[in-house]
Amino acid sequence: MPRKRVITPEPVRGYKEVTENDSEAWPLLVAFDLDYTLWDLWIDTHITPPIKRNGDVLNKLVDRRGQNLSFYREVPSILAELKRRRIHIAAASRTSAPELAREALGMLLLPSEEGGDHIRAITYFNTMEIYPGSKLRHFKEIHRKTGIPYDQMLFFDDEHRNFEVESLGVTMQLVPPSGTDRKLYNEGLAKWRKRKGIKVVHE
Repeated sequence: MPRKRVITPEPVRGYKEVTENDSEAWPLLVAFDLDYTLWDLWIDTHITPPIKRNGDVLNKLVDRRGQNLSFYREVPSILAELKRRRIHIAAASRTSAPELAREALGMLLLPSEEGGDHIRAITYFNTMEIYPGSKLRHFKEIHRKTGIPYDQMLFFDDEHRNFEVESLGVTMQLVPPSGTDRKLYNEGLAKWRKRKGIKVVHE
């Protein structure tokens, strides 16, 4: 009598459960575009130099024509959380006004979570790739400079065409016209965690 062939089903890939404070629950690097991702304008189109800050006013610059430049409301707390968790923060922008963008980041003051002196926005960014060109080039440079694997990178950007970075292994979260906020930030983290097979459980 012929032996019955036993078919073993393919194992179903499960999620690795970790707590929110486990380092595996977080990407090693989070990158942001600038225009319509961190602030609500194109800096090379809508801002006319020089830009200035009125004293130590928080999260607000003004250009020569009176145009305001500010981060979206919840961006400062997102950046502060990433810094607190010691996650590498990068800027990846193809603006044609890179020097003006850097100047704005250097002048924009944000509140300090620890109290004391305010923080210049630029100090949150460990790596900055701000120049015209493909986001593929930006991320190849970020990878070259940091050594961080692409699959450990989460990117927030408002343009569909920049999904091309996913060909490298980067996870991209599309930013809607309302900009980056806490809800979108959490959606991006959930997308990255799902791809990594990670499930965050609450203690």
